[in-house]
Amino acid sequence: MKPSLQVRLAALALTPQLQQSIRLLQLSTLELHQEVEQMLEQNPFLEPDDDAPSAFEPMVERTSAAERAGERETERAAESASEGGDDAPGLDSAELGTTERDDWENGTERDDFDGIGETPSKSSATGDSDDFDGAERDAALPTLQDHLREQLSGMRLCDEDAAAVMVLIESLDDDGYLADPVEEIAARLVDEEADDEQREEMVDRLRCGLRFLQSMEPTGVGAANLSECLILQLRTLPRSEAQMVAIIVCKSHLELLARRDLKKLIAATGADEDLLKQAQALIVACEPKPGRPFARAEANIIVPDVIVQKAGRGWKVVLNPDVMPRLRINDLYANAIRQGRGNASLNGAGAGLNARLQEARWFMKNILQRFDTIQRVSQAIVERQKAFFTHGEIAMKPLVLREIADELGLHESTISRVTTAKYMSTPFGTFELKYFFGSSLNTDAGGNASSTAVRALIKQLVAAEDPNKPLSDSQISQMLEEQGIQVARRTVAKYREALKIAPANLRKAM
Repeated sequence: MKPSLQVRLAALALTPQLQQSIRLLQLSTLELHQEVEQMLEQNPFLEPDDDAPSAFEPMVERTSAAERAGERETERAAESASEGGDDAPGLDSAELGTTERDDWENGTERDDFDGIGETPSKSSATGDSDDFDGAERDAALPTLQDHLREQLSGMRLCDEDAAAVMVLIESLDDDGYLADPVEEIAARLVDEEADDEQREEMVDRLRCGLRFLQSMEPTGVGAANLSECLILQLRTLPRSEAQMVAIIVCKSHLELLARRDLKKLIAATGADEDLLKQAQALIVACEPKPGRPFARAEANIIVPDVIVQKAGRGWKVVLNPDVMPRLRINDLYANAIRQGRGNASLNGAGAGLNARLQEARWFMKNILQRFDTIQRVSQAIVERQKAFFTHGEIAMKPLVLREIADELGLHESTISRVTTAKYMSTPFGTFELKYFFGSSLNTDAGGNASSTAVRALIKQLVAAEDPNKPLSDSQISQMLEEQGIQVARRTVAKYREALKIAPANLRKAM
């Protein structure tokens, strides 16, 4: 028989608890709260603990050794009940890393998570709460549609016109534009059997309603495109040559204005340079998105997971208590399980209930573990990027995931999960944890500069440039090289685009 060498790649089997721990770690704050709500609905042993001072603080310690022993027995019973039927699905070792389980067990799952207690359950009070959550704030703020409907109620329109305006109000997008053409809206309102005359009558009714809608505040609402939106606003201004030129530009030459093509604008409008600059000022003063003031800001607010605070000469990371779920085990149900442990008639149901109780405990432990890992990684990032918290992004140092992973004894994939969709509040704003990692660029002194710091320098150079002679990518590359940082022109262009800075020809003042 000829000997041969065979290599077999096997998936790394993970316990359900470890799978849950990994999954919770990679969830964003919003996804975590959705997961908690789902678990509260599914598991009767888990309930919200609104009276807890913080979800991260250890729960009430168990009061007796006998109770501890009883709970360990319950856990063993639940595990033995689930051993026969639960086959943990494997996770590809290439994605997880060959040492991922050891990293989690040795680096994250520490003894300080063993203090999950069962606090007495309380009936939910129905009294008034002082908290005013985001949903209530959203409900209190009027939407664009609410604002327009209020104006409509004060207009003396016939029922048909009022109904047409109402349909158009409901067809507006968040920016205040009419999402669909009037003809399409009319086609949805009439029956399929309607003749052409009825369809045309509906279109005329909606066009009449559109004129009423476009007379409302904010000016520009109900426009079909940017050009019409700007024209509606310009027509409300006092008549002047600059106003007329601005309307002509918005009607037919917005593309030339965007390209700063002054010569073609002069030829197209017949206006001189000074008049065109006055017209440009009028256009710039218009609101391109009339619905912007009514946008719900809460939908765009990022709630940080951790907060960086000054501590003596250094900085410390604290968890944001507002994002941490407050949970507890329902001790009424848990005590009933303990008391019925020896009841032979409950042996069949008892194993399933024990498993649900253990599931609730593991869920709470994994949530606490998730926040502890986030805090540890965040603190390690802060220690590496101390200069940033004093001087800003221009002082950012090169940093890769491997450095934090080696420091904390975790796997690089774990650090990747922690830094994705997790946010840190700093003196300079709120940033995703991934923001603090960046590649390095060579310097003449033989050191390295962070790509984040280079982007900050590019931003500074553009902000200080002469608007009449904006810097090209090649000039920015040369200026960075004069400061000892070697950056190719193509790299400058890539960083400039990432910063949403227009090319030099579009930054040039008219």
